[in-house]
Order: sequence, then C-alpha cells, then structure tokens
Amino acid sequence: MRRVLAALGALAVAVSCSAPQARFVSIATGGTGGVYYPYGGAIARLLSEKIPNLTANAEATGASVDNLKLIQIGKVDLAFTLADTLAAAVAGSGPFKTSGAIGSIRTLAVLYTNYTHVVVRQGSGIRHVADLRGRAVSVGAPGSGTELIADRILAASGLDPRKDVTRYSLSVSESAGAMKDGKLDGFFWSGGLPTSAIQDLASTPGLSIALLPSDEVLPMLQRDFGGGLYALAVIPAGTYRGIDADLGTVGVRNLLVASSQLDDDLVAQIVRVMFENKDALVAAHPEARHLEVPLTFDGVPAPYHAGAVRYYKERR
Repeated sequence: MRRVLAALGALAVAVSCSAPQARFVSIATGGTGGVYYPYGGAIARLLSEKIPNLTANAEATGASVDNLKLIQIGKVDLAFTLADTLAAAVAGSGPFKTSGAIGSIRTLAVLYTNYTHVVVRQGSGIRHVADLRGRAVSVGAPGSGTELIADRILAASGLDPRKDVTRYSLSVSESAGAMKDGKLDGFFWSGGLPTSAIQDLASTPGLSIALLPSDEVLPMLQRDFGGGLYALAVIPAGTYRGIDADLGTVGVRNLLVASSQLDDDLVAQIVRVMFENKDALVAAHPEARHLEVPLTFDGVPAPYHAGAVRYYKERR
C-alpha cells in the first residue's frame, strides 16, 4: 500500500509539473460609453477563446493616462491609449511629471483614429472653442486622454483651461447626462465614430446638438507638440443626428500597448488572434475595421514589442 501511495503521489507531482500554467491577462480600456470598452471586451473574449490556458479580462478605467500608469505599476498587462498621451508618458511630461517617464511600454498595434468632439447645444450661440469662455464645460474624465487634448485645444484657442471655463471632469456618459439636464454648455470627447453616448444624446427628444470645429488650432498643436501626433480628421455628415455637414477636427491615433515584460511568445499570439479574428472585432465596434499591419515600425511614441514585430514580419 505504501508503494502504491508513493507511486500515486509521484504521478500527481509529475502531472502538476507538466500541466500548462494558467495565464491571466488584464486589459485596461476606458469608460463604458466610449469605444475602448467594447473593443477591449471583444479582444478579451477572443484571447480567452483562442489562446489555451489564458483568461483575459477587460477593465473599465479612466482611459489613457490612468491606463499607462496602471502598466507602470504592473496592475495591467495591455492598455488602450492615445498617441499623444503615450508620448507624454515616454517623455515624463504633462500628467506624468510626478510619476516620471515610463520606459517599460511597448506598442502592439495601431487601432484607429480618435476624433475630437466638442459638443454643444444647437442655438447656444457657441460656434468656436473660444466661445466657451465663461461657460460650464466638461474636459473629460480625470486621467483620460480626452482631458489632455481638451486642455491643449482650449489653450491653443486662447483660453486658460483652469480659469476661463467653469471646469468639470466627467466621462462621456456623465457629460451627455449633464447636458441633457442643462448643467453643461459644452463638453469634450476624444473618441471613435460613432460614440454611443453622443449618439444617444443626439437622439434625445427636444434636444439638438452641434459639434464645434477644432481643426482651426491644428497648426498650433503640430507646432507645439510635433507634427506626428495630431492630424486633420473629418467627422462625416450624418454621423450623429442633426450633424448635416462634414466637420474638421483634431485627430489622434489610438494604440494598443503592453508592458515590455510581457512574454514575446504570448504577445505574438495576442496580435495573431486580433488579426485572424478581425471580423469579430468589427462586429463589436466598427472602428476595428481600421486595424492593419503596419508598413513601418517607426512613427509611434513607444517602440513595438518584439513579439508584435515577429508576428508582423511573418505576415509580410
């Protein structure tokens, strides 16, 4: 009996040692009313289904700034971020002055372009960003890329973001709700098309929205922050109810990034699953249609992860 028990114990140890290790991957996304959250949720589902012994989870967060700080302290493995926020993190500037430069971030994929929305009510008399002086304005959730770009656009429009508006820091869903209640004159949102919270707001009975142009300050942003971060992006007429003409805005790319500590083989699998199941991502949100293999590994604020580079070179 002792021999049998010893043999069974040895077999159990051997099986446990040879069994594949379970992995857990956490993805930092954004607020539930934007694009990051459904996109990240779709990625998490695919990774859990397609990669053996891996469970992925998408977490709602404050978005870009918070996401990169979560990677910095090792709380998440993957994150969505705006390119301008990533550039500030790599340089240790802006919202990263206190926490310091983050050198441990690597790019996995360029996802799509964010469009700067500056939402007001039709008939408010607000036609340009400079007209927001003295108004109640939400600049986006604390720790979001929206907050960063809102402050930069306000400053480029001749306004002090802290003094010249009555400042609120609300998510896109909270901003839309506050505008419905008459508590806001305008709000900023940097997101893909369409953004569900703004779609819902535009469809509210008795309320008509307008979008302000922000491309007027594009040359100043390119001058002050480099030509590679910001570009012209046009919101097509009809994207939202009541928007009947094309609108020029400030565009900035969205990236999926990871910790440099994430295993190369795992990263290659993650990127492979995304590209091989692109249709499923598009079904979750139409912005996923812009996912493409990069033509060059230059032009992103943080270098590509070695695992991602391996996959892209195999695809070419």
